[in-house]
Amino acid sequence: MQSWLPVPGTTTGRLVAAALEQFGASGFATVSVAAIAAQAGVTTGALYHHFGSKTGLWKLVRGDVEQRVLDRIEGAAAVARRQEVADLAPALLVGYDYLVRAGLTRLLAEPANPDSGEDAPADDRIAATVDRLLDGTGAPVGELVSAAWRAALVAAAHDAPAARRALERLLTGADRQRRRSP
Repeated sequence: MQSWLPVPGTTTGRLVAAALEQFGASGFATVSVAAIAAQAGVTTGALYHHFGSKTGLWKLVRGDVEQRVLDRIEGAAAVARRQEVADLAPALLVGYDYLVRAGLTRLLAEPANPDSGEDAPADDRIAATVDRLLDGTGAPVGELVSAAWRAALVAAAHDAPAARRALERLLTGADRQRRRSP
């Protein structure tokens, strides 16, 4: 977690706010430094001065949003029985719902390191949290759940309610439960 908070109205605060909006809606690749700077009302040089690069700003903004989501997931999971993935479904849906409402789905749908185009296992904090909350069931459960959760975030751009229903069905095994019912 960052040791400082950008103050609204300052150059860093405006850059962070612009980055949140643009990266959250469009992802890393399609957002330009010029677009972020223009929205923030600063020069591109200010972005480079404060964050070093577009990637530096991405990592800061993404890390902050990821921590907010993890806090929500862990808070929701604290009151639930956690033996199976289905037990974690409500907590994971809390994180999904937050990102959809905030317009930040693309931030966590994409890899933590946009330069490599993929997450290293150590970068996937959602997968690590799922594993920990399920008492260390181990790979690949957390990785698979995290991949499904991220796929739902990508699909949310087209139809957030349908993506949520599909994620919920997948996490809870709702189809399997319906087939068992007489």
